[in-house]
Amino acid sequence: MKELIINTEKNQLNIQLITDFIAQTYWAKGRTLQQVQKTIANSLNFGVYLEGRQIGYARVVTDFTTIAYLMDVFIIESERGKGYSKKLMEYILSHPELKQVENWKLNTKDAHGLYQQFGFKEVQNPKKMMERELKNSTSQ
Repeated sequence: MKELIINTEKNQLNIQLITDFIAQTYWAKGRTLQQVQKTIANSLNFGVYLEGRQIGYARVVTDFTTIAYLMDVFIIESERGKGYSKKLMEYILSHPELKQVENWKLNTKDAHGLYQQFGFKEVQNPKKMMERELKNSTSQ
């Protein structure tokens, strides 16, 4: 069995891999290296490594008490379907600094099945939710 390591060490992240991957996604198309660097600097980051090579990533923006926003979650295409995204979610949700967070949020177009396994559900009252987006923004 290959060794899977997940950690929050920013200095181990392959920023170019993260940028190349998420800049091609529906949620962050065109995000630049500088933007990725800024998001990493201001988030709790989770790198996923297989045999020393980064294969996945996620980040959380949070106050560590009342709210956490899960973002930029991915496993590279060649390593999907092997349970790594589930292991990443387990790691994030059991992280000591995040275990007491009362309210979690995320946006997804196509991964509902994954997140539902961890207690996420569709917004009960979307009329209470509001958002503000800048035109041509690459934020989620």
